[in-house]
Amino acid sequence: MEKTLFDKIWDAHVAHQVEGGTDVLYIDRHFIHEVTSPQAFDGLRRRGIPVFRPDRTAATADHNVPTRNQHLPIQEALSRFQVDKLTENCREFGIRLYGLGHPYQGIVHVIGPELGLTQPGMTIVCGDSHTSTHGAFGCIAFGIGTSQVEQVLATQCLLQSKPRRMRITVDGELQPGVLSKDIILYIISRLSASGGTGHFIEYAGSAIRALSMEARMTICNMSIEMGARGGLIAPDEKAVEYLRGREFAPRGADFEKAAAYWRTLYSDAGARFDTEHHFRAEDIEPMATYGTNPGMGIGISQAIPGPPAKGNGRTFNKSLEYMGLRPGQKLAGLPIQYVFIGSCTNSRIEDLRIAAAFVKGKKKADSVYAMVVPGSKQVEKQAEAEGLDRIFREAGFDFREPGCSACLGMNEDKVPIGAYCVSTSNRNFEGRQGPGARTILASPLMAAAAAVAGRLVDVREGL
Repeated sequence: MEKTLFDKIWDAHVAHQVEGGTDVLYIDRHFIHEVTSPQAFDGLRRRGIPVFRPDRTAATADHNVPTRNQHLPIQEALSRFQVDKLTENCREFGIRLYGLGHPYQGIVHVIGPELGLTQPGMTIVCGDSHTSTHGAFGCIAFGIGTSQVEQVLATQCLLQSKPRRMRITVDGELQPGVLSKDIILYIISRLSASGGTGHFIEYAGSAIRALSMEARMTICNMSIEMGARGGLIAPDEKAVEYLRGREFAPRGADFEKAAAYWRTLYSDAGARFDTEHHFRAEDIEPMATYGTNPGMGIGISQAIPGPPAKGNGRTFNKSLEYMGLRPGQKLAGLPIQYVFIGSCTNSRIEDLRIAAAFVKGKKKADSVYAMVVPGSKQVEKQAEAEGLDRIFREAGFDFREPGCSACLGMNEDKVPIGAYCVSTSNRNFEGRQGPGARTILASPLMAAAAAVAGRLVDVREGL
């Protein structure tokens, strides 16, 4: 029987089927961080249970860490407490930790792939919704709640209902200036922030296959922004070569054996999906959001639409009121005050190279505070080796140390009330980057261009 890629991986990991359609799913890799793990460890202590497979769990500090002076004690009390608790818990339960000061520290969804901990065919979970990032390697990867973190620590399994399968095919060639971030923002704008609800999405088509692994991670990262359980892309030679030589990837003959298996991971020609969508790459232009959910996005040449004919017009109007925008207005030319290049969506070396190539020899606008936050110590080190940090600093950007940073208002890197921030992160909810902050999601190229111009611009005009 022909199977989808999702079905192949899922079925291979079912440890037990529970009456009523729920499966006990074995988890290959468990990532944890300082925010959603403390309660789980406390639960283990109360029950006197050890971590069942500590070798299958890896930890890092990312959400609450400062992105300046990481060699000094954390000043903010709650952040310091959470990071210290992660250190204590990992020491007590025998879990490897990439904490502050470690050369592998970074955003959990950045370090997994770059260390080779993420591999095709795996089931991967983390107490973080953007675990779907790892699906770029042909994994079933999804976020879980704190109680489920405890389940996985205790049993290396998870009780799950199998989601429906969706395939999104993007064929054709992208316009100049259009990146993977634009692809996913376009898809979400067409399907809405709930268009993937109940599904696990496979991305396919010539435009997807043409993307680098880092660009594919951006696509899968934002799958949940359309309500999906996660997203994945069939592994190919790009995935194989990306993993070759990584710290925790197999080596020698073991690598070739693993790669031979990875090459079998694809949806069969006759496999049936519950839902199918097709898009043309040529129709996608540089995107930006105008509202307070990622589905409220438009091409930079377009005008903000009016309230939807169907749906909640009151919510739509409230969103525009929060953003200080109106129907019929174009985003191009909108003055902005902050730019954030970073997050688990767009903080890899490829993202930094794209932004640095644009700003090289230029200066940011005086009215803009622009920050670049690499996704990991390894990305930071590579950026410094290539001189990207110097390019950013010479252009007036603040080049920081790794962490989730201004993606979310959980640390010191917040956007002030009422300020517009062009952000390469994944969510533009009210207050996401700080109370009253107005977030506009865009690609690293669009963000870099906005920093230089002091306003939103169509990057195609400068290419």
